Amino acid sequence: MFPTHRPRRLRTSETLRRMVAETVVTTNDLIYPLFAVPGEGVANEVKSMPGVYQLSIDKIVEEAKQVYDLGIPAIILFGIPAEKDTDATGAWHDCGIVQKATEAVKKAVPDLVVAVDTCLCEYTSHGHCGYLETGDLSGRVLNDPTLELLKKTAIAQANAGADIIAPSGMMDGFVKSIREALDAAKFQDIPILSYAAKYASAYYGPFRDAAESTPQFGDRRTYQMDPANGREAIKEIVLDIAEGADMLMVKPALAYMDIIWRVKEASNLPVAAYNVSGEYSMVKAAALNGWIDEQRVVMETMTSFKRSGADLILTYHAKDVARWLKV
Repeated sequence: MFPTHRPRRLRTSETLRRMVAETVVTTNDLIYPLFAVPGEGVANEVKSMPGVYQLSIDKIVEEAKQVYDLGIPAIILFGIPAEKDTDATGAWHDCGIVQKATEAVKKAVPDLVVAVDTCLCEYTSHGHCGYLETGDLSGRVLNDPTLELLKKTAIAQANAGADIIAPSGMMDGFVKSIREALDAAKFQDIPILSYAAKYASAYYGPFRDAAESTPQFGDRRTYQMDPANGREAIKEIVLDIAEGADMLMVKPALAYMDIIWRVKEASNLPVAAYNVSGEYSMVKAAALNGWIDEQRVVMETMTSFKRSGADLILTYHAKDVARWLKV
């Protein structure tokens, strides 16, 4: 009669496996990143991210409609301005590219949730996430003056109709500053999705091509987290919760699923995982070479993010995932 216990009994068919699955990925989990650029009729493929494009606002609207029709509930917008300067003017100006894209998307697809990346690196001439000391070549961002820029940016984005403000610059006190600014401007109902545990990761390389945000000198290790640290992530999320964050993000996701788990266990807020550009591009490159089954690898990865504790997944695979889930 041995063995009495046979776990394989519940794996004998696709239907049975589906019935007892502990973790399920749905389109409601997905947020699709989009990159807005000036112009009209623009769709520049990002060479390091096959299938991802820099899009003019008219093309952003077309993409937003397609995303909504696929059942994906939200996008997150990044912007590449026509001009950059040390004051990151394109980030907080009423006519900034993300503000204009937000207005256009909300007019065309009002039920699609629009999150906006509230950061400055795409808009500064030096590529860092805020003000630098005059003559600084290390990339050590001035924290408190930068908070003033982030407050202005968040208000401009809210004025444009953004549904979610997502600050990503890892400045100390950025959640509190943005919350207070939004509340004072009567945007108390707009939630903050904080990039609470954002690591100084090598996985961001292709994104910097897409967002044209590579630092001109130095690096971001004085403000983004050290990949060696796990406990520090809990310190960061506890601070952000106290400052008024409504949701928390871990970025990157694939090499940081232990952090996703820790954050989920340590908080009662929704947790987002950002499946970043390098993770996407590695899968795409392997798939294009015929080395992996792209659909199976992507779906396994999405399931792993959910299993590790993610409630939301920001991913460039979102449209493909939505299509696969419909089959």
